[in-house]
Amino acid sequence: MNETDDHGLTRVLDQLDELVDQETVSIQQIVEKLGASSFASIMLIFTLISASPASAIPGVTAVVGIIVAILVVQMMVGKQSVWLPDILLRRQLSGDKLRKGISWLRKPVGWVERVLRKRLSILLHRPFLLVPLVLVLGLALFMPFMEIVPTSGTIASTVIALFAAGLLTRDGVLVLLSLALMLAVPLVVWHFGFGA
Repeated sequence: MNETDDHGLTRVLDQLDELVDQETVSIQQIVEKLGASSFASIMLIFTLISASPASAIPGVTAVVGIIVAILVVQMMVGKQSVWLPDILLRRQLSGDKLRKGISWLRKPVGWVERVLRKRLSILLHRPFLLVPLVLVLGLALFMPFMEIVPTSGTIASTVIALFAAGLLTRDGVLVLLSLALMLAVPLVVWHFGFGA
């Protein structure tokens, strides 16, 4: 399994930006553009899409949750390349909405990229990595149900994106931060979605 990637966060957005001049973009095109061995890049870009204005597209949060869950299971069992079912690979996203989402993401991604650096990378190896992976899996499996609570899917996607960014850039501190936030997400969603 390729748990790392030499590309920065902005580079991942640049790669995706090469696709958005089309009317629609399939999930298969995104996976092929990022590289089927880059689990972290693929997880990052889909959770960023779900955290951006593109998440307004009905069903995006649910689809992203399913994709992340499949990726995490494959990471846990040590697969070397990404596999997604054809029914997901054929799903289409609006090129225009995707382009707007990427444009919106560039500022926060640029800011995050400035504070990232390689540190505590031991946390990104087994067995330590299994703890955040289990939490990401649990959160991802819950994401389809978050469609009924406005913005909750965006919160979950942002937290998972932080984890993927930490994995991609070898920043164990960011992985620890995402771990703490993952534990808080269910409480926040419950409070604002059902407890208010």
